[in-house]
This record gives sequence, C-alpha cells and structure tokens, in this order.
Amino acid sequence: MNSLLNEVVSLAKKAGNQVLNIYQNDFKVEYKIDKSPITVADLASHHCICQGLRRLTPDLPIISEESKPIVYQKRQTWEKYWLIDPLDGTKEFLEKNGEFTINIALIEQNKPSLGVIFVPYTNICYFARKGSGAYKQIGQTQPKIIRSRVWKEKQLITAVVSRRHGREELKNFLAQFSSLNLLFCGSALKFCWVAEGLADIYPRFSSTFEWDTAAGQCILNESGGLVIDNTGQELQYNLSISLQKANFLAVGDKRHPWLHYLKSR
Repeated sequence: MNSLLNEVVSLAKKAGNQVLNIYQNDFKVEYKIDKSPITVADLASHHCICQGLRRLTPDLPIISEESKPIVYQKRQTWEKYWLIDPLDGTKEFLEKNGEFTINIALIEQNKPSLGVIFVPYTNICYFARKGSGAYKQIGQTQPKIIRSRVWKEKQLITAVVSRRHGREELKNFLAQFSSLNLLFCGSALKFCWVAEGLADIYPRFSSTFEWDTAAGQCILNESGGLVIDNTGQELQYNLSISLQKANFLAVGDKRHPWLHYLKSR
C-alpha cells in the first residue's frame, strides 16, 4: 500500500475508534445554524484527523465540515488539499443504526486522487489511490481489491438510496426502470456499495457538500465506476464560492448510457 495512503487509513481508523467510543455511551446533541445536528463525536473526529494530517503533510491546507469557512479568493489557488467529513451520517449516528462513516480525500487539480471511507461500527475500511485500484479491508485482515459490477442487458438493476432524501425527482428517475431492486443506506457508504458491486447505481437529487462525495468518488473511480452530474461530467471540486453540490449519479458500469436516464426523468 502507498505509504501516505497507509497513514491516512490508520488515521481514519483512529478517528473512527474515538467516534465508536462515544457512540457506545451517552452524548449530548447540539444543532448548527442550518439546524443540522452535531455531537462531540463530530468534533473529536475532526480534531483527530486534522492533527494527523498536519503532521503528515504540514504544507497542505485542510477543508473539513467542522472547520471555519475559507473564502474562495484564498482557496481557489489551491492545487492540492485535504477534504474531510469527520462524521458523515450524523443522523445515522444518532439513530444508532451503524451507517456512519469517516471520510478523508486528497484533492489534486480539482479531482480526488486519494479516498478513505471507514465504517467504525463494522470495522470495515474502503480506500483507493488514483491509478492503484480500490480496496476493502475488514478489521485487520488483508485488504482485497474491489470492482464495481458490469451491468448486463435485461439484468435487474440495483439502486442504493438514502432513507431521507426521497424527493419527487428521485421517484421519477427510479420510475424509468421496469424492474428495480432498491437498497437503503446512510452516509457515503452508498458509494462503497456501488464500488464493491452490491449496487449498480446511487442517484442523488438533493444537495450535498463536497466533503460528502470526494472520498467515495475516488474509491468508485478506482473500482471501475464513475460519478457524474446532470450534464454527464465528472464531479470536480473547489471551483466556486459554494461547496455545495447539486444532483449527481454514481454508477458502477461507466460504459452504460446512464445519462439518458438523467435527461429523461
């Protein structure tokens, strides 16, 4: 494994173990200005990851969901930086369903070149480095390479979606498929399910932030998949004042004309 990737995997697991310790005990919930929940676990993971990344790469900037906003005039010059979500799926964390993740991505030239997603509850880690493939590690076992599923004509399509974002657009998109197997999952774990071939597509028709998608996009890219926007272009990062992302579609088989379904919904 690449030395930097190895260090980041270890860091994600360290942060995840801190989160899991809090998860297994009582904790206080507060709410941000946008009314989204935040817990001591979000902050503990944030500080753990930021400290670790500064030690590993002291010259690289960091954007975290829990850090203070950085004005675009400053960050638009960045060619390389870290993008993290210290606890993706805080609502899943609060509901104690185990579907929350630690997301760490390295962005180079506006695209993710390294991605790590750790699932503390199951002790499963997904990771990838551009050009080196995507991997899944269960506990301390040997990491195994993962590949997204090649979709075959007339094969039942499996879609993984959020339990909370069932907007009309999503319903219209899914209605285009005559036969569909639907899976529900929280957090960036949905990207991983597509990357390892458990699902064919992950459609999202509600806004997200760049830290929600970067690590998963890298892992899916390296497994053979793709993440595209409404125009069929791959997601890119740090190109505007806002770090919010609009609709996207994560797919396992990038050869299939999925864009047709996006335009037809």
